[in-house]
Amino acid sequence: MPTSKIVYLGDLRTQATHLQSNETIITDAPVDNNGKGEAFSPTDLAATSLGSCAMTIMGIVAKREGLDLSGTTIEITKIMSGEAPRRIAKIEVNFTMKTSEILTDEVKAKYVRAALTCPVSLSLHPDIEQVFNFEWL
Repeated sequence: MPTSKIVYLGDLRTQATHLQSNETIITDAPVDNNGKGEAFSPTDLAATSLGSCAMTIMGIVAKREGLDLSGTTIEITKIMSGEAPRRIAKIEVNFTMKTSEILTDEVKAKYVRAALTCPVSLSLHPDIEQVFNFEWL
């Protein structure tokens, strides 16, 4: 079964529908590539997927261990290559980890490993530099 359906709306905009839930996402070409920049660009979504996937995998580990990570935030910075062809050169993933208890360095390292080995991280081209930073509250 297909995962999603994408419709080109014109003017460098698409609408993607997740077929299981019927949720939609609009994408727009970025201003620096002839677009309006009024929504996520496809490369914004790729970079954002890295942070979302890493957090999901950490959430799975936390749920299994009875740890609450609710309130954790992630800021993503996507850096495009200055050379042709256009591509993502680097993704910075900055976590502000909120935990329900104080964690040892060993436990923190387990969550960092979980983030670094999420499916999106492992699926991105090795030329894309991935930088993960963690601040533990």
